[in-house]
Amino acid sequence: MATTGIRTLDWVDGAVELIDQTQLPHRHEILRIETVPEMVDAIQRLAVRGAPAIGVAGAFGVALAVRAYDTDGERLDEAVASLRAARPTAVNLARMVDRAAGVAGEGFARVLAEAMAIRDEELAASVSMGLYGADLVSELVPDAAIRAMTICNTGGLAAVERGTALAVVHTLHERGVLREALPLETRPLLQGARLTTWELDRMGAAHRLIVDSAGPFLLARGAADVVLTGADRIAANGDTANKIGTFSLALGARHAGVPFIVVAPESTVDSATASGDEIDIEDRGTAEVVSLAGATTAPEGTEALNPAFDVTPADLITAIVTDRRIIRLDRGQTLASVPLGDLRC
Repeated sequence: MATTGIRTLDWVDGAVELIDQTQLPHRHEILRIETVPEMVDAIQRLAVRGAPAIGVAGAFGVALAVRAYDTDGERLDEAVASLRAARPTAVNLARMVDRAAGVAGEGFARVLAEAMAIRDEELAASVSMGLYGADLVSELVPDAAIRAMTICNTGGLAAVERGTALAVVHTLHERGVLREALPLETRPLLQGARLTTWELDRMGAAHRLIVDSAGPFLLARGAADVVLTGADRIAANGDTANKIGTFSLALGARHAGVPFIVVAPESTVDSATASGDEIDIEDRGTAEVVSLAGATTAPEGTEALNPAFDVTPADLITAIVTDRRIIRLDRGQTLASVPLGDLRC
């Protein structure tokens, strides 16, 4: 299957070009990133976001750093460290920055080739996740009219093309078995409302948007057959960090008896993190919570807790789907017990 869909970011004529996701859905604006500080800023303000996408962006950022600083080891190290630390929760960013930086001694061309390889691996992974995931959903929901609930944005905008959990939705749609997708709006930055609906509309898939707090209730009322989410980090025991609100959906799915499936590439599995208790959860501060689209929504001086992610315990997850395997946690399988399979395409 071809990696059809919009290309989130790429290396174009000596720089990184990426869709500014803060402007969607109203404007389709392309940013041209030529320096490391510009890349760090793009990652931190969510112009580019999603674990696979920021991993690729970080690798391209290392190429920009090597080109700019060459043999200036101190400045190169500082640039790499700034990329690595731009966002702490998603393991892909630090991992891919380290991978690209690991060949920095071989020069710019070698680093760029490594970054391109990382991009291509994520492209292939998105196709494979869609196939593995769609097969599993069809096994768990033997219905030709599947209703899938999802949170945040897990499509091509979060990867390079197609995505993770939304790649499964995309594949189900292509097979003609998707009745509708039910994306949550995803407060406070509305990635589901702004981005996922934009991608669903482009693929021609039926969908209805729901507010975050309605998700568990609608599951209890039988509104969805499966919950599909992404992950920014998967711990060795199967706990997963994902967009805030995912844990609530997992609890609602367990109550309703609805399969809860996490979809993420192998690059998101972090065997060095024993459990979700060890995952650093980014707090993005007050401003995003007390305002919306530039309008203040709370009294002046109001402070907020704003965790960008939560952790879903492994015992609430039916299965983890990667580009190389399906781990049925509900059957007692673990990440350590299921070997890697073939990449599908």
